[in-house]
Amino acid sequence: MTGTLQMSEQVLSIVTLICLIGIAVSVLLLLYRIIVGPTNPDRATALDALGINLMAIAAIMAIRLVTTKLNDVILLIGILLFIGTLAIAKYIEKGVIIDRDDD
Repeated sequence: MTGTLQMSEQVLSIVTLICLIGIAVSVLLLLYRIIVGPTNPDRATALDALGINLMAIAAIMAIRLVTTKLNDVILLIGILLFIGTLAIAKYIEKGVIIDRDDD
């Protein structure tokens, strides 16, 4: 039984390491798209995807560290990502984030 447990821990360690490497490559490609992106919607999409990758990194680190304390961090990143995406979408659509009524 202990042999199976040790083997599953090794497999989990290898798989999470491969996932972290894949996410790191994805983050580098997204940073390139954010900097070079031809249009603002492309940059906004890349920023949104970068936030999702940050959530994935926090989740994989929680698995590697065998803790549930990073769940709050994942939720916080998700909430801030949603608010940021709405603000960027409104700015791209109207040119301003906060509408002022100057009547």
